[in-house]
Amino acid sequence: MLVVGLGRFGSATADQLVKQGREVLAIERDPVLVQKWAGALTHVVDADATDIDALRQLGAQEFNSAVVGVGTSIESSVLITVNLVDLGVEHLWVKAITPAHGKILSRIGANHVIYPEADAGRRAAHLVSGRLLDYIEFDDDFAIVKMRPPRETQGFTIREASVRKKYGVTIVGVKSPGEDFTYATGDTKVSGRDLLIVSGHVDLIERFAARP
Repeated sequence: MLVVGLGRFGSATADQLVKQGREVLAIERDPVLVQKWAGALTHVVDADATDIDALRQLGAQEFNSAVVGVGTSIESSVLITVNLVDLGVEHLWVKAITPAHGKILSRIGANHVIYPEADAGRRAAHLVSGRLLDYIEFDDDFAIVKMRPPRETQGFTIREASVRKKYGVTIVGVKSPGEDFTYATGDTKVSGRDLLIVSGHVDLIERFAARP
């Protein structure tokens, strides 16, 4: 995997990829960051990714996927993305600062535009409601959350609680204290100490999570 830019987003992505057993070639212009990550990542190179010849010399064209984490300069982000598209990198995940920046990236060939700050802000806003313990939002306002069970579900099976009929969301998993998560069935009984994995439309999940 090719990662361009070792700021907070790029370095966190590269570090996680290495922990997953992936080989990472990271490209960074700041020598301080190059030195910082040299021992942690597979390969770290001090180079200017806005220069397509530099990318070509590093073998960027041989990568199927790349992450562009450059965020301080929209111009650099766009130039790097164009270079990677021209080199034939098929899957590009590129950090965007603003919606306008993201629109430009999409039009020049970035097939995965990421808004890390905005996504983190939305996630935090949902979590501060109190009952939600984790929150992942997908396209079309669909989400999966980990949450504490509302009182009206406690002591009942999922079938008896009729959550899907009442609220339009689905309890897909239940975790009892000291046990692993298990897939939920209609006969799964919910206790006040359990944790639930719930899927559905964001607005419907919020309505369900707001129940006492």
